[in-house]
Amino acid sequence: MESRPHPPEQAEGDTFPKLLLDNARRRADRPAMRQKDLGIWRTWTWAQMKDEVMRFALGLEALGVKRGDTVAIIGGNRPRLYWTFVAAQSLQAIPVPVYSDAVAEEMAFVLDHADASFAVCQDQEQVDKCLGEQERLPKLKTLIYDEPRGLRDYDPEHLHAFSAVQAIGADRLATDPKLAASWERRIMAASGDDPSTILYTSGTTGQSKGVVLPAAGAVAAARDTAAFDHISERDEVLAYLPLAWVGDHYLNYAQGLVAGFCMACPESPDTVQQDLREIGPTFYFAPPRVFESLLTRVLIRMEDASRPKRAMFHHFMRVAKRHGEAILDGRPVPLPGRIAYWLGERLVYGPLKNVLGFSRIRTAYTAGEAIGPDLFSFFRSLGINLKQLYGQTEAFLYITAQADGAVRADTVGPAMTGVTIKLADKGEVLFKSPGMFTGYFKAADKTVEALTEDGFVKTGDAGIFEPDGQLKIIDRAKDVGRLTDGSLFAPKYLENKLKFFPEIREAVTYGDGRDFVTAMLNIDLIAVGNWAERNNIAYASYQELAQHPRVAETIRAHVAATNRALADDPQMAGMQIRRFLVLHKELDADDGELTRTQKVRRAFVAERYAPLVEALYGGKTDCFISTEVTFEDGRKGLIQATVAIHDAETTTSRAKAAA
Repeated sequence: MESRPHPPEQAEGDTFPKLLLDNARRRADRPAMRQKDLGIWRTWTWAQMKDEVMRFALGLEALGVKRGDTVAIIGGNRPRLYWTFVAAQSLQAIPVPVYSDAVAEEMAFVLDHADASFAVCQDQEQVDKCLGEQERLPKLKTLIYDEPRGLRDYDPEHLHAFSAVQAIGADRLATDPKLAASWERRIMAASGDDPSTILYTSGTTGQSKGVVLPAAGAVAAARDTAAFDHISERDEVLAYLPLAWVGDHYLNYAQGLVAGFCMACPESPDTVQQDLREIGPTFYFAPPRVFESLLTRVLIRMEDASRPKRAMFHHFMRVAKRHGEAILDGRPVPLPGRIAYWLGERLVYGPLKNVLGFSRIRTAYTAGEAIGPDLFSFFRSLGINLKQLYGQTEAFLYITAQADGAVRADTVGPAMTGVTIKLADKGEVLFKSPGMFTGYFKAADKTVEALTEDGFVKTGDAGIFEPDGQLKIIDRAKDVGRLTDGSLFAPKYLENKLKFFPEIREAVTYGDGRDFVTAMLNIDLIAVGNWAERNNIAYASYQELAQHPRVAETIRAHVAATNRALADDPQMAGMQIRRFLVLHKELDADDGELTRTQKVRRAFVAERYAPLVEALYGGKTDCFISTEVTFEDGRKGLIQATVAIHDAETTTSRAKAAA
């Protein structure tokens, strides 16, 4: 890894617009943003970005945006939408990003709750969702769009192109040349105590809440983490995560303005992997689901490779498993092991990292939910400096993070700089942090519930401290339970072990207060579809493939392997899976089964599929189910199926066998 003895130089200021002005002075000609459009990368320097933001901010002001207004931002990772954050903040307005894949009803809830009077949308789809919910959004008066395709014949009275708003700002500057200096003075006079943004939670445990983040605290938090990982203007990232998620806002927007690095935006969600290879980011973040998907793709490609290539891959992956992490962490490795790993780097690991776009990565993180230890070790064994952090929207992300050379698969690191952590009586993690939220928007009662009497934030997660000071997250505090025989039941831990297998995309397990553990599984359509093609198995839909007997046998083998692994751990042996089924449909955020950050709403799934849960525990071999689904255009429909239920092979734990 690159040696950086001196702390990187950071931009000055306690608000993000102040950081923009400082970067434009210090790094005027360095790249600030890139965007791929029609196959060509376009770059803006920090000086150019400041000009783009200023013209848009002055245009927004002319349209009526003022201090305290909330400006909704709806769309994907586009430079103009990121510029909207700074432009709104420069006017002391409050940006509120909204998940672009939210259905109209979900989006309308956020816009209504946030009192948004302006919305900046990426394209026609987002404009249509706003217009379709006009009755629920009486305060929303003005819509601004980035991409004009399909919007030419719309009523222009309250609809403006982004470029047209910038033109208004440019005209104001031409009329009054002193306006630019006045705009900068207002930015410098703004208080760091002002709200920076409102980020809505994913709603894993209920309705989304608007988290109000203070400007100075957000900047301070980003400073600490950028210094922790020596992030500087020489780094580059690819911004592909949901714009409304705290991970994107922190890791790309906040750290980018603090460190002055270049943020690249992909051409579309479908081209992220190719764009990743072209950019070659040095800092990378992905939730476990992305790493699961990448591993699935790698294993599928190897199944299609020739026999010699498969043999070489598996041989060197065994070498990587033995020595890769030790070499990455600088621990002693025998000379034959180093030589074998060096050869593997030339023949397997290097080409594989190049295909994935990971060749230049200096630091990578995963967070959002627990990652399976085997999955984590796989990527680290390739020489990728993958680490874990633990965070929440209410903390403005980082609560803990792992330092280089002190990385473990089963922990999330010690407290980050400036963060204080303690455990409540029942193991719930409590924290205070520099970027800590000031409260939930229009929800004082929820704010009181989230805080302890001495001002710590309740995370809702159960954890323990390891002897080396690293925090281990067990599960959501409310989800950790016991079987009737007293055995521990940690559903997320179990689900992550199941999802290591490429054929299993999602898992939902139940067992708290029950005699045994059961699981409802989703297959990965790409992985299982590829397997079906190689084995000449015809299918017409996900539902048909999911219920195929040979697929059930494959899944049964994976469940049995998971049970064998659990049997080796005395604490976990009691939560082996006794019965399972493969769901007839994929869990979907549009159906309320997942959050917009792809976390399972376990209680909602249990209620929605109550007949299947009852059948799993009632000894049935199959169960008929009829499920309402939401299509992409908002229409509703029904999916009906008779779902097969299977018994799983369990393994006697070593402790019981010894007894």
